Amino acid sequence: MVHAGESIQKAVNAAKAGDTVFVLAGTYRESVTVKTAGLTLRGAGPGTVIQPPAKKTKPAPHGKKAAVTCLSDGNGICVVGGKTKPLTGVTVSDLKVTGFARSGLFSMGTDRLTVKRVIAEHNGQWGIAQEHSTRGLFRNNTALANGDAGLFLANNVKAEQGATDSKGAVADHNRLQGNRIGITVRRLRNLAVTNNYVTGNCAGVFVVGDENKPRAGALTVSDNLVVQNNKYCPKTARLPYLKGSGIVLTGTEKALVTRNRVTGHQGKSPLSGGIVLFKSFVGAPSEKNRITGNRLADNSPADLVNQETVKSGNAFTGNSCRASRPAGLC
Repeated sequence: MVHAGESIQKAVNAAKAGDTVFVLAGTYRESVTVKTAGLTLRGAGPGTVIQPPAKKTKPAPHGKKAAVTCLSDGNGICVVGGKTKPLTGVTVSDLKVTGFARSGLFSMGTDRLTVKRVIAEHNGQWGIAQEHSTRGLFRNNTALANGDAGLFLANNVKAEQGATDSKGAVADHNRLQGNRIGITVRRLRNLAVTNNYVTGNCAGVFVVGDENKPRAGALTVSDNLVVQNNKYCPKTARLPYLKGSGIVLTGTEKALVTRNRVTGHQGKSPLSGGIVLFKSFVGAPSEKNRITGNRLADNSPADLVNQETVKSGNAFTGNSCRASRPAGLC
C-alpha cells in the first residue's frame, strides 16, 4: 500500500509477479514504470492523481548521455515488455494521470494488458496509448483534452510498417471528450471498438491504414455513440485540418462499422461528415468495408460520405440517414 508522500515506483519495484500495488488517494508527482508480469497497479479512484514532478530531473554528468526513462520521454505511466518477450497480464486501474508532455499512460510490448477506470487528461499527446502489443483491454476509461488521441492503438508509433494482428484487442465503454481525435486505431487488425461515448473532439473515431502490407482493417467499430465532434484542429504534415468528423476510415479494408449512432457533425474539412471513407493520403484506398445498420442524423456535408470509387467494393446497407455523398447510400 502506497500512502500520499511515498513513492509508487519504489512499491512497484519491490512487488513480485501477481502482486497488487494499491495507491491511496493523494497527488503523486512522479512517473511510474511497470516491468513485472501479472502486476496490478490500482488507485483509490479519481483522488489518486499522478502528475509530473514539480522540479526538473538532474542532467546527466558531463560527457554522459542520460538514460531514456518513462518521465524523460514525457509519459506518466509506462508498461513495458521486451522486444521478443511481451510483458503479460498487467492491470492499471482506478487512478488519474495528468499533465505529462507526451502520454498519460503508454504501453509497449505487452500481452493482455488491462487498463480500466483510468482518467487521462490534459496530456500533451495521447491520453492512453499502446504499440507492439496484443490482446489489450481498455474499458471504462476517460480521456479528456489530450493533445492528440484520447486513446491511441497502433502497431508501431514511429516506423512505417504493415498492420499487425492485435489478436482481439478491445476498447469499450470509454468516454473520449475534447481531444484532437477521440480514438485512433493505426495499422492494426482484429480488434473491436465498441460502446464508447465520443464527443467534443475534432474527429471522433479514426481507423488509419496506408500502402503497407498487410493492410489495416478486419476489425469492428460498433455500438458507439459519436456526437458533435466539432472542435477545430489545424492541419498537420499527415492530415488536413479537422472539424466535424464522426467515424473516418482511411486506407482500410474489410472493416465492419455497424450499429453506431453518429449525430451533429458540422464541418468543411475533406474529412468532415458522419461516417467517411477516405483514400489514404499516400494513395491507399479503403476497400471492401461494410457500413451497415448505423443511425445518422444532422451531419454535414452528409451523413455518409464515400470518396472511394465504385470498384472499391465498399458496401452501405441498412443505414438510417437522410443525406449522402454520393447520393443513394442511405
